[in-house]
Amino acid sequence: MKKELLLVAAAFFLMSVTAITGVHAFDEKAKTVTISKYESDVTGDGTNESIQLKGVPYEDEEDYLKEIYIDISTVDEKQYKIPLESGSKASLKLVDLNQDGVKDLFSNVLTGGSGGITLNYLYTLKDNISKELKVPEPLEMASTFENGYKAKITIAQTGKTYEFDLKDRKKYYKKLGLYYKGRLNEPTELTVNSFHSLKPVKLKTGEVILKGVQRITGLANADTIAFVESTWKYGDDKWNLDTTNVQSNEEEQAGQGGKKS
Repeated sequence: MKKELLLVAAAFFLMSVTAITGVHAFDEKAKTVTISKYESDVTGDGTNESIQLKGVPYEDEEDYLKEIYIDISTVDEKQYKIPLESGSKASLKLVDLNQDGVKDLFSNVLTGGSGGITLNYLYTLKDNISKELKVPEPLEMASTFENGYKAKITIAQTGKTYEFDLKDRKKYYKKLGLYYKGRLNEPTELTVNSFHSLKPVKLKTGEVILKGVQRITGLANADTIAFVESTWKYGDDKWNLDTTNVQSNEEEQAGQGGKKS
C-alpha cells in the first residue's frame, strides 16, 4: 500500500513540475515581440523567405529590448537567427546594398543613450550562406574650440576644414569657464559622435547608397554645434566615401548649407 501511495505521489509531483515548466515556457515565449516582418527572397533562389525582426523587452522596462535578433525561415524549413545588440528601438530594411542582385538585411538599433547613437548591421544570405557585411565607419575628424568663441573641425578623409561662430553661446561658455575675455582657458576638443543615423537612399539612377549623419557637440550633449552628412557607395568589396556636407546647428534648423574654409 505504501508503495502505491509513493507512486501516486511521484506521478502527481511530475505532473506538477511539467505543468509549471509549460507555463514558464509559455510566459517566456509571450515576452518576445515582433517588430517587423517581411516575405521576400533574400537567398537568391527565386522563392520568398519569412523574415522577422524580433525583440525581448526587460520585465521592468518594456521600452528597452534586452535581446534583438533577425529570424529567417526558408520554404525548405532552414532556420537562421542573426543576433543584434540590445537597444531601445530597432528597424530592418531589405535592400541590395552590395550590388549582387540579391536583397541584403540592413538593420539599425538605437542604443537608447542621450547621444542618440545607432548601431548598424548589414548581412547577406545569398546562396543560403549567412555572412556579415561591413558598414561604413563614421568619418574621422579633428575638432577644437578656438579663441573668439569659435570652433573648427577638419575631416580626415577629405582634408577640408569647417569653422563655426559660437558667439551666441558666449554667456554659457563664460559661465562654465571655457573662455575668459574671449580667449580659451585651455585647449578643448569638441565631441565627434558616431552615426546619429545611417540609412539607404535610392538615387534616380536606381543605385542604392548609404547616407550617414554624425552630430558634433561642445561642452555637453545638448550643446549641438554641427551635423556632418556623408554618402557612401559600395564597390570593390568595400564602402567608398562619395560626398560630405557640413551644417552648423543653426543652418541645419534653417535648411541652409555649411560654411567651408
